[in-house]
Amino acid sequence: MKAGAHSTDAATGPTTPGATPLRWDIIELLFFAYRDFVGDADHVLEEFGFGRAHHRVVHFVTRYPGLKVADLLDVLRITKQSLGRVLKQLLDEGYIVQKAGDNDRRQRLLFATAKGEALVAKLAGLQTARITRALESIGPESADSVRRFLLGMIDHTDPDKVLEEILRGSRKTVKDSR
Repeated sequence: MKAGAHSTDAATGPTTPGATPLRWDIIELLFFAYRDFVGDADHVLEEFGFGRAHHRVVHFVTRYPGLKVADLLDVLRITKQSLGRVLKQLLDEGYIVQKAGDNDRRQRLLFATAKGEALVAKLAGLQTARITRALESIGPESADSVRRFLLGMIDHTDPDKVLEEILRGSRKTVKDSR
């Protein structure tokens, strides 16, 4: 091969001498895995006229009861306007409720209703089934490696409050056992 020429590897794609090969294999698998992982839930959400934003909101509100709207904005990294539309629909249809904070009445704290918890459990059940099938193909001892890989993919330099809780692993929510 000529000096300075590019080589190609089926898994990693074109490389430049001295450069780290691009991980096309993992990048594309992540795209397809995410598509199918959320796709299971998307089909159920469509029945309710909901989308992925609704799923993410009701998920985090269910998992972290009393989550402040401001913290939810940090978790989702969306605008107030985007959250407002989704939140209004979930409130109006009885999936979550909003309460004022005990110490600061201006705080808006979010809680899932039984209806919201049931929806999250249904969606998490579908996603857990997909995760379980995938873990069975690599062996149960590999689950910790998968968890470490996913934690390594997260930007730890700018964590929000919920992510800090997850990274600390110190908080088991009431919803963990469901």
